[in-house]
Amino acid sequence: MRKNIAYVFVLLLTVACSSKGNREHVTATPEQDDPKIITAGGTITEIVHALGHGDAIVATDRTSTYPSQMQTLPSIGYRNQIQAEGILSLNPDWILVEEHYLNQDVVTQLQNSGKQVTVLPKPQSEEAAAALIKEIGGMLEEKERAEGLIEQLTQDLETLRGLKAENDTQPKVAFIMSRGPEMVFLAGKNTFASAMIALSGGQPVEVDFEGMKPLTPEALPALNPDYILMFESGFQASGGKEGLRAIQGITETNAWKKDQFVVMDGHYVSSFGPRLGQAAIELFEKTHP
Repeated sequence: MRKNIAYVFVLLLTVACSSKGNREHVTATPEQDDPKIITAGGTITEIVHALGHGDAIVATDRTSTYPSQMQTLPSIGYRNQIQAEGILSLNPDWILVEEHYLNQDVVTQLQNSGKQVTVLPKPQSEEAAAALIKEIGGMLEEKERAEGLIEQLTQDLETLRGLKAENDTQPKVAFIMSRGPEMVFLAGKNTFASAMIALSGGQPVEVDFEGMKPLTPEALPALNPDYILMFESGFQASGGKEGLRAIQGITETNAWKKDQFVVMDGHYVSSFGPRLGQAAIELFEKTHP
């Protein structure tokens, strides 16, 4: 199987090289049983590992926290810190990149290097999650394993639908990202947070912006969420609930008064990968006691 993957990789690489007239020819042979892969994006990393190819990953980025052994590999950094030179110095055969994760000039440098570069979308829905698993499974010639992951995801989401049918309340949930009292952001529309909250039977707080926006002092009292969702890392960095007291307006919310903070691993709740259904079930249970 690994030789087949290597052979497919060689064909892809040959096509990529021949499509660029100014690109030097890169030699590769089917004897390369284990193409060295670098991943940039935690969801991609998790899927590659779940498909049985974690041992082919030679380096990855800081968002690739699952499984935990991925963090023992050399790190290429985080988002804007990542440079093409650092990736290329590790001499990978294949670079899998999450769309919009790296600066475009870095992606262009990688593409012009003669290495095989594949840019993949970041899913924010159950359909997109299944599609990405299927796409990476096809690239790695792991169709059956990919189908198994999708089947498990489908079963998890079916379980979630059953739970929501039994309890159809929709508590208001706000996601805030805290990097200290002076750096607090609120999630708006078209974010992983709004998608995950809705999938998990909650109601994202109503805002008039997209993406993440700095939290204003009057925002939380006006929105008055029933629950506040946070990453574990941000909650701990803020000093726990008492540390969050420094955020203006937070003590006026129902979430604060009822001690309804939901703290989850950042990659787990935001990745929309193979464990999407499990994460959504956990969030449902925490917001629908």
